[in-house]
Amino acid sequence: MLVLNLACALDHRFEGWFGSADDFESQLARGLVACPSCGLTSIERRPSAPRLNVAHPRGESAESANALPIEMKQQMQQALREIAREVIARTEDVGERFPDEARRIHYGEAEQRGIRGKATPADAAALADEGIAVMALPVEPTLQ
Repeated sequence: MLVLNLACALDHRFEGWFGSADDFESQLARGLVACPSCGLTSIERRPSAPRLNVAHPRGESAESANALPIEMKQQMQQALREIAREVIARTEDVGERFPDEARRIHYGEAEQRGIRGKATPADAAALADEGIAVMALPVEPTLQ
C-alpha cells in the first residue's frame, strides 16, 4: 500500500492510498483522483515521509494492527451522523440554487444565513475562487 500526501489546485491537502505508484499515476491520468473538499481533479503529489509495511512482533499484519475496533468505528459513525443532523437542523436547503444563493449572501444581496444544497465540483471551485467558503458534507439519504 502506498500512502501519498496530495493537494488540489486550491491547495486543499489530503492523503491518498494506492496499490502502487503506477496505480496512482493511472488513476490521476483518468481523472479519478479528486479533492474531497472541492472535487477538483487537478491534483499534485506533496512531499511525504515513506510509510513501510513491516511485520509485527506477534505476527499481526499491518492492517490488523492498525484496524479500529468495531465499537470505535460505530462511535465515529454515530458522531458524524449527529454532526450532519445538526448542520441540517441549522441550515436552509436551497437545493440546486446553492451556488447562486451562496453568491447572493456573499455579496450582500440576500440575508446572511447558513445554507446547504448541491454544487458541482466546478461550482465549488468557482465559489472558492471568489472567496466564498464551501464545504462538502456527505449525508446519508435518511438524514435529509
